[in-house]
Amino acid sequence: MNYTPMQEAKKFIAIIVGAALNAAALNLFLIPAKVYASGFTGVAQLLASLLAHTAVPVSTGILLFLLNVPVAIIGWLKVGKSFTIYSFFCVFMMTFFLEVIPVTEISHDILLNAVFGGVIAAVGVGITLKYGASTGGLDIIAMILSRKHNRPIGTYFLILNGLIIFAAGVLFGWEKALYTLVALYVTTRVIDSIHTRHEKLTAMIVTKKGKELKEVIHGNLVRGITIVPAKGAFSNEEKEMLIMVITRYELYDLENMIKEVDPEAFTNIVNTTGIFGFFRKDD
Repeated sequence: MNYTPMQEAKKFIAIIVGAALNAAALNLFLIPAKVYASGFTGVAQLLASLLAHTAVPVSTGILLFLLNVPVAIIGWLKVGKSFTIYSFFCVFMMTFFLEVIPVTEISHDILLNAVFGGVIAAVGVGITLKYGASTGGLDIIAMILSRKHNRPIGTYFLILNGLIIFAAGVLFGWEKALYTLVALYVTTRVIDSIHTRHEKLTAMIVTKKGKELKEVIHGNLVRGITIVPAKGAFSNEEKEMLIMVITRYELYDLENMIKEVDPEAFTNIVNTTGIFGFFRKDD
């Protein structure tokens, strides 16, 4: 889908704000308390902690950037150019803010750091997802592995985050691991309330412009649509309901298509925990 300059500007601003919030959560709460974030950010934190007392200490921001370079190349080839560009831009801005914002211990209470760090990071991730981008790293890797092995994307998040918690416990004590688990739980719950952590969503769109909307969706998303006749209970107007399953990364594009074709359409988005039958895995 071709975005207007205003939509593009909103998307880039959302990514910058999300990156700044993620960096603030790390440098002001999680890193001082040695509580670890999820995904590649947590991996970068662990590596930075291990290298801190060596001859070549490297910051979390630089490590996060380096980890995402090969992932961006793979994403460019396997996922899609537009999605990868936005994701890598998010990683770049997050690295920038991690280097600019000083690591400062605001509170000595590890639980407060875990909770507030998790909440602020989740708000940043939620804003990024809401505007159709991702924080890169694990998102891209999980998408590729999910397509290749036909397993839920959440499986790969669970595996990597489990390894982060285990490594934190082995290296820095199991108390750190438990507080990391608290931070991850808080982050997941807040992201769910802002956007969604579910990989697949079902959209039910009630519209008077079913044909036009179907053509626009098919022109931009490779997704099947089921059309069901519908009728307004109060107006008695003849309408159509378009039912389709999408990935969470396509939600922003779908919202813009609906607003463009039929601003008066009624859309219900529900989480999809599983599907049976054909679902195209390519974005």
